[in-house]
Amino acid sequence: MGGFSAYTSMQFEPGREIPVALMLDASDVEMSLSARARPLREVGDGRHQRMAFEFTDLQPRQREILRRVIRAQMSGRHVSLEGLVESHDAQTPRKRQGNTAKPATKPKRRVPLFRYTALLLAAGVLIAVVGATVYRNVFLIEPNFAAVTAPRTDIMAPGAGQLKDLQLKAGDKVKRDQPLIQVNDAELQNNLLLAEASFDYNKRLIDNLQKSIDDSGSNKVSVATSSNPSKGEMGYETLSPEIAKTRVEQFQTARDYESSRIDAYKSRVAANTIYSPCNCEVAWALSAAGGTYVNQGDRVMTLVSTENNDVMVEALVHMSDIGQIDNHQKAYISLPNASEPIPARVRSVALDVERQPRAGFPDWVRQQQNVASVLLVPEKPLPAGAVGTPVDVRFTEAPMLDTAAEWTYQAGRAVYQGVQSLWGSASDKLQSAMN
Repeated sequence: MGGFSAYTSMQFEPGREIPVALMLDASDVEMSLSARARPLREVGDGRHQRMAFEFTDLQPRQREILRRVIRAQMSGRHVSLEGLVESHDAQTPRKRQGNTAKPATKPKRRVPLFRYTALLLAAGVLIAVVGATVYRNVFLIEPNFAAVTAPRTDIMAPGAGQLKDLQLKAGDKVKRDQPLIQVNDAELQNNLLLAEASFDYNKRLIDNLQKSIDDSGSNKVSVATSSNPSKGEMGYETLSPEIAKTRVEQFQTARDYESSRIDAYKSRVAANTIYSPCNCEVAWALSAAGGTYVNQGDRVMTLVSTENNDVMVEALVHMSDIGQIDNHQKAYISLPNASEPIPARVRSVALDVERQPRAGFPDWVRQQQNVASVLLVPEKPLPAGAVGTPVDVRFTEAPMLDTAAEWTYQAGRAVYQGVQSLWGSASDKLQSAMN
């Protein structure tokens, strides 16, 4: 579009404009486009030089025809004369409009009836969900906080020593009378060994002395001066048989005393192994890796009872609403990411928590003022893994209306969660594809 080149033997004065005519072929028709150009430079050597020219004057209509021809050649399309000629004469627009017939009007497309039905149904469902949400949040009693709880049992270290690893961790199931922890008290083990050694020493001492008395007749016998060699150097003395018999009785008393000590030490050693009091789940356990040392009374494990409907929901209700809640009153529990509510019944209403500690409820929440504790027994057993999970609770006063509102709300909530999940998955896939 800016110029052309041509082989020629003519000599041109640099910078001087000359008239040129471009000869173009289109559908076996040769067209001539007039323009003015000036020579720029010579390319190559020999008799016939290739001269480069630059357009200095080219009419807009001729430039448009040149542009169309160039684009057609570059795209590989056929250049026709009809395509280069305009489809109408700009000087006679009124005549053309009068002779042109009006196009036929397209009939309007009728929208199927089921679309209106689906739209009305969707609007009705949306209004129902919004109404149920408003009714649920305004008219139903909502506690300050609620969570899934279960009876808790804290296992304390019976003595000081190293904790033996029994390969129990949080989430493990334990059966009744199953070993839970074992504390290895080195001092207690040493005392037991010394007591057993002293008992064996006194037993042998009595047997040997009794044999010496029987063999000596009326002669004097050699008797040990002490029944406990660990208290000092061991010595011997010569005594008459009558006195030696008295000494045997003393050794027998010492032997019986050591036997009692052995029984006491063994009882303490056995007490250092604690067994499960129930069929429970381990909520927390102290790691025994590396020989962890514990003192007497240290908490080493926490068990949660999950049998006999022990898994319940505890809710803290404000004192202004507690008068509207009665025993056996119906309520609805909503677990996170659940698609349906779980009906429950009020088991007890108390101004203070039960004496038995419950796992899954933060202690700092219990310190709130002007609240009462309400325990709910779900009609459908809750999973043990849900202990400690915050839940949504609503107490009902009109069972039929409240039930309808709760189920409508939960259905809308399930649809919203499903759409949100699909949207999140689509966004993640799009983000992965873009990366």
